Amino acid sequence: MDLTRRRFLAAPVALGGAVAAGGLLGALAAETSPIPDLSNWDLVRAQFALDPRYMHFASFFISSHPAPVRNAVESWRRAMDANPFHVIEEGMFTGDENNVPLKVQSAVATYLGGRAEDVALTRATTEGLALVYLGLPLKPGDEVVVTTHDHYSHHESIRFATDRSGATMRKIPLYDDPATATVDSLVDNLLKGIGPKTRVVGITWVHSSTGMRLPIREMAQALKAKHPDVLLVIDGVHGLGAVDETLATVGADYISAGTHKWMFAPRGTGIVWSTAEGWARLRPLVPTFSEWEAYEAWTQDRVPKGPTNAARMTPGGFHAFEHQWAMTAAFGMHQAMGRQRVAARIASMNTQLKDALKGNKKIRVHTPQSPALSAGLVAFEIEGIKPEDIVKRLGEQHIVASTSPYAITYARLAPSLVNTPEEVDKAAQAVLRLAG
Repeated sequence: MDLTRRRFLAAPVALGGAVAAGGLLGALAAETSPIPDLSNWDLVRAQFALDPRYMHFASFFISSHPAPVRNAVESWRRAMDANPFHVIEEGMFTGDENNVPLKVQSAVATYLGGRAEDVALTRATTEGLALVYLGLPLKPGDEVVVTTHDHYSHHESIRFATDRSGATMRKIPLYDDPATATVDSLVDNLLKGIGPKTRVVGITWVHSSTGMRLPIREMAQALKAKHPDVLLVIDGVHGLGAVDETLATVGADYISAGTHKWMFAPRGTGIVWSTAEGWARLRPLVPTFSEWEAYEAWTQDRVPKGPTNAARMTPGGFHAFEHQWAMTAAFGMHQAMGRQRVAARIASMNTQLKDALKGNKKIRVHTPQSPALSAGLVAFEIEGIKPEDIVKRLGEQHIVASTSPYAITYARLAPSLVNTPEEVDKAAQAVLRLAG
């Protein structure tokens, strides 16, 4: 990224009324609280301002901002309220050493195990999927294969893209019963679904419908071994921040994920990751504010030079930058907690919940029992009770649950870092009482 449109005016930057002569990033660092002690789970839970009257088992839906994120958002808000022109001007349109979006990309890339220049900043998984599918050079005769288990946002992004290009979309199942699926069966069913016209495959890492976690590394390796020219697009939102995986090395061509769920990043933030080759394949949809070459080409009334990259695909415009720029705090918090430690904690509590429910004949748990094929969501049904009634009756006991927004819906409990094993036990007992 090379945004040197003009040097920041030689004036001090005011943050929240305090003048700091060391520049924007230095001034912000002086005002922003360091990552707190997160050495035990009680300290982690203490970072959230959740209503203590409830047990929150739907935090995956959209995150409560933990203290490091709230503090970062507030620091940026004060800065922008005090001097919006100078903060945005220096934060976005000076050299790389002061470029705040690039700092955010670097924090994201460290967590993903990739390069900052391969990360595009978005506002949600949905926006990222649309950018990828509508950016692909699809043409009549091409086919995009997606699974029947994917979310509305994934299916519709493909439909919009194929309607415009003349390509087609085909949906395939990966399993009949997620609870009995295996790694081999999932890989085999994916490969069986590939046809001679298939150019792109879309899958979801963790299904919010059933809690199934796909073995994306094994699936990607098998796909590329047999069909090296077929592109793989992954919706990664319910795995990012909940599963111990180095996403930049799984073998996908594109990964889109909102970061305002398991990552605890500010609401309205997300990312898309690809390789340089992957980005070069796409056509931009929204004018960018993140690449100097695109702006320079406009001023000279010409087409931008060079291949498409993550910066050129990043949607421009003036967004809620106090949220986007505070993403670094969320990724810093996860780095401090440790990806493996976080994933183990979430897996432990979800296994605890499944173990408690599986012996009741009136309860059917749809999420696989194996931690290797599940993550932070447990989907279930109780014989004779509608999913929405399960959620309502749990809510009457101050247990926040949810239903899956699909044609076939289940009740869901999602033990996360805001919960304790004691809360998991209480929630399980409440479900068992409902079942009778």
